[in-house]
This record gives sequence, C-alpha cells and structure tokens, in this order.
Amino acid sequence: MGVWGKIIGGTVGFFALGGPLGALMGMAAGHIIDRTVASRRPAGTRQDAPDTESLQLAFTVAVIALAAKLAKADGRVTRDEVEALKRVVPIPEGGTAHVARIFDEAKASADGYESYARQIATLLHGRVAVLEDLLGALLMIAHVDGTYHPSERAMIIDIGRIFGFSQADVKRLEDMFTPTAAGSDPYEVLGLTSGASDAEVKAAYRRLLRENHPDSVIAQGLPEEFIEVANRKMAEINAAHDRIKAQRGLT
Repeated sequence: MGVWGKIIGGTVGFFALGGPLGALMGMAAGHIIDRTVASRRPAGTRQDAPDTESLQLAFTVAVIALAAKLAKADGRVTRDEVEALKRVVPIPEGGTAHVARIFDEAKASADGYESYARQIATLLHGRVAVLEDLLGALLMIAHVDGTYHPSERAMIIDIGRIFGFSQADVKRLEDMFTPTAAGSDPYEVLGLTSGASDAEVKAAYRRLLRENHPDSVIAQGLPEEFIEVANRKMAEINAAHDRIKAQRGLT
C-alpha cells in the first residue's frame, strides 16, 4: 500500500506519528486523540526510531499541512492550492476529498506552521536531501498561481530555518524549483562560488548526485509518490553542471 493508501484509509500510522501531525491526521479521519496521552510524547520525538514507512507518512502529511498554512500566507485561500498538490504528486482517484479534509483541518487549526515544521524537522533530522525535497514541494506549490508572494517567501525561509537551512540554502532551492530558474547561477545551484576550481566543481557535483539519487532519498523517507520533486532537483543539478562545463570548456 502506497503512502496515499495509508492516508486515505485514515487508520494507519497517525497515532504512531504523535504530535501535531498525528493529531491533524486523526482529526481529518474523524477520530479524537487524547491530548493527555499525546503530551507524554513531545512532538517529533523519536523514541521508537520511526521506520521508512512512518517517515514517508509524516513527510506527506507535513506537505499537506504546510501547504495549507502557505495558502493563507498571501491572504488569498483558493482551491488552487489544493489542486496544486496534484501537480506535485498524483493523488489517486477518490483520494482528493480526504486530502482536502487534512488540508482544511490544517488551515483552520490553531497550531502554527512552526509546530508542523518542527516535528518533521525532528523526524527527518540528518536527512538533508529529504528536507530539501519537502521545501522543494512547497516552492512548487507556491508558484502554482504564477506569483511568489513575499509573505510566502518569508514563510518558506522561516520553515527552512527550522529545518536548519540558511537563507543562502533556501535561495539555492528557489533557483532549483522556480519556473524561471533557467537564469539562475549554476554555481549557486551546486553550492559553490564562481571561484571554485574544476576539481571542486567535480567533487560537488558527484556529492550532490550521490546525496540526491532517488533511491537514496526514498530510503531516507521521501515517498515514491513525490519522486517528481527529487527528479526536478536532479535535473537542475545536472543542468547547472552542464552550464559550468560549457563555460569552462570542460569535457
């Protein structure tokens, strides 16, 4: 059963998640979560070393929850934001209504986006490439209406901070996941400066390929249903490397 099957079923995994993400999924499924019990396990604690399936479930719920909060950032909440999820990842027929319930619960929840971001940051601690893909998914959603609002950017930068990323890190991801990224600095995409040596360019490129290989990020918690996000990042890394090679006359 894929991650959407678990979420649409509404009965697998949300108690195990705990914290605000687990509560959100439980509310959307029509269940009541005992807050007293939940308080014994702080949001995002990893007492039971979550397995890959649990991490993939948490990743997906976090994308939905943070997308809902992002939808409110520019003051205009429309169905476009829900539909944007379908452009980032295919939702199976019959699943849209349940995903929309999670989205609406998150939108209406008193929990701020920070609580969801902190929990997923803890669950995915050390899995930098997967956290980057989560931000990438949010960037793709933010651009669905053709406008990247300053308040959306401020929120994404802050989510990145919670994930442990600097503003420069977020800017690099913006270059990868923005529709106009063709004009971005290829050195920035590779995390380098134009003064990097040929050997440093080669090393950075190989490291990024290794860290962001689809098999690697899936094993670390990226759901297979979100593979297009990882593929988008890999394509931008390859394109940046090709541009640098062309500029330097490298083979």
